[in-house]
Amino acid sequence: MMQQWASDLATAAGLNPDVWTIWIAIALRFTLVATVVTAGISVLAMFTIWWERKVAGHIQGRFGPMHVGGWHGWAQSIADGAKLFLKEDLIPDKADAFLFRLAPYVAFAPVFAAFLALPFGPQFIFEAGLNIGVLYLMAVLAVEVMGVILAGWASGSKWSIYGAMREACQMVSYEIPLGLSIICGVLVAGTLHLLELSYLQGGGIQDWFVFHNPFIFIAFLLYFIASLASNKRAPFDLPESESELVAGFHTEYSGMRFSFFFFAEYAGMFVIGAIQASLFLGGWNSPLGAYDPIYALIGYDPVAAGTAYFTGATAAADGWTAKATAMGLDGQTVPTWLGLIILNLYCMAWFVAKAMGTIFIQIWLRWTLPRIRIDQVLHTCVKVLLPASLVTFFGVAVWLLVVPQAPGVAVSPDAEPLTRLGQLAGVTPGMQLGTQWLLVAVAALVVLYFISAIATAMLTRASHPPRSLFTDTMPAGRDVTWTEPPKAGP
Repeated sequence: MMQQWASDLATAAGLNPDVWTIWIAIALRFTLVATVVTAGISVLAMFTIWWERKVAGHIQGRFGPMHVGGWHGWAQSIADGAKLFLKEDLIPDKADAFLFRLAPYVAFAPVFAAFLALPFGPQFIFEAGLNIGVLYLMAVLAVEVMGVILAGWASGSKWSIYGAMREACQMVSYEIPLGLSIICGVLVAGTLHLLELSYLQGGGIQDWFVFHNPFIFIAFLLYFIASLASNKRAPFDLPESESELVAGFHTEYSGMRFSFFFFAEYAGMFVIGAIQASLFLGGWNSPLGAYDPIYALIGYDPVAAGTAYFTGATAAADGWTAKATAMGLDGQTVPTWLGLIILNLYCMAWFVAKAMGTIFIQIWLRWTLPRIRIDQVLHTCVKVLLPASLVTFFGVAVWLLVVPQAPGVAVSPDAEPLTRLGQLAGVTPGMQLGTQWLLVAVAALVVLYFISAIATAMLTRASHPPRSLFTDTMPAGRDVTWTEPPKAGP
């Protein structure tokens, strides 16, 4: 698509398309990264920081930010960013100045690079031809630990070095169960291509890979736990533990360099959730599949779209209208080009919602669970997650070998059958399909339980005020935090 736009621009400008198309395409890509991607990451990080403060406030019986910007302090993160931008950039006397300056960018750059491969929609992806997308994301995210180690070492502070070494221990240890959990998803999908992962899960919630078999359901949970340690989130936030390390690896940082570490952390949280959504939770697809009302409005059929993609019809089509027609959009209610835009925006909403749901659970855990010790961190990895991930990996492999799977489907008489396209086409064998629906039912009951618990807490919070050990002098609550002591008599 980018090449087509570049060729059209060269032709419109009266330039030779054979010479100028590649340069215009490069300029368009740089412009897209500098504007849309950079702005999107910044807005995402600022919103997530504000959201975490609000969630933490409600969990602790308070409001969180309320004043800056008006409605629920929505501009608090913007104000914090302006404050950090104006703060003095200090470098300790005994720090390695070059590495100290370099570390924040090394920590942020891998997360930034990961966004370029995320499939927000059928056409909303920066690099659609990356056929090793899952491997690419794992590789670039593993570089982030280098920024943390550089920051700790270059600061010349023992607290920073302690935090950096803890991060190195966590990352090296938890990469193994994290990778094994991801491989379980790759085994079921049969591909590393992020676009193919989403197309293969378009049939509905029962086709999401997390519900394929009981072992990959467990692998999904193991991935989430390992990702907490990989992203330095509680209860694995040892590299930043303020109770004993002041602030850990970024203790000596101030100003904008300090903010880069937080941008990297919160953007990394989204990338972790995006990988989880792509590999396990259906990618950009609606859980209703072809029965989704928005799909019905624009005439979109996930099976037809998946078939068009795997046969190359989508890639061969030029322009929005041609691609929409190749993907099966009928154009009866809305024009095909407009339907394709609506489809991509709707798919992006689902993708972002799934990733933000993962972030919400990470925030919830941070303000619920206590921080564990470093020996407990390593024990959890080596003696719990690693054996469990090996068992799930073996279990997924055996399941795929023993249980009859959806057959490959030949989309043309002369073509080879495409692996697992039969699942998308609705020809999954009975035992496999029954297992998928059973796991969907179990997950639905768990989700309903948590929703009912949250709803009950919200509806009855007025009758259950917060308790305090000192109710006579400092009653707990959101409205009253202090009472004046009784005045002495005359």
